[in-house]
Amino acid sequence: MSEEIRTLAEQIGAALQAQRWQLATAESCTGGLVSAAVTEIAGSSGWFDRGFVTYSNEAKVEMLGVSPLTLHAHGAVSEATVREMLAGALAKSVAHVVLAISGIAGPAGGTAEKPVGTVCFGWQRRGYPAQCLTLLLPGDRAAVRDAAVKQALRGLLDLSRSA
Repeated sequence: MSEEIRTLAEQIGAALQAQRWQLATAESCTGGLVSAAVTEIAGSSGWFDRGFVTYSNEAKVEMLGVSPLTLHAHGAVSEATVREMLAGALAKSVAHVVLAISGIAGPAGGTAEKPVGTVCFGWQRRGYPAQCLTLLLPGDRAAVRDAAVKQALRGLLDLSRSA
């Protein structure tokens, strides 16, 4: 884990502890890397509730309640899908804040509309509207996944400090 990711995870842990909030994650293209980063921090059991790794569309539907209609209409890599991943993570956890990520890390799988490096992020505090963002991240598979973890953590830190 990079020093930047460790620092972000530590800051998130401190912010969540101060709020007495629990976190849940719903990850696709990062395959649990965000969950791994936050659970690397000693004491994370006091603020990390659970992580959903929903790499396949079937897992998104079964574990998080993402609608097959949403997946058909918008695709797995869409803010619509990420919003439903957030809602599912909130519904199936005790978390106060959740984050969701779905993207195309490559090297294959991209299209003209959604090239490799397209990643959709979402963050939500229970009882508040979701915040979503779509970015085109540069680099190879490892670089895209690393940048996605950093962006997810930065967004989460912003959310946890805004209360």
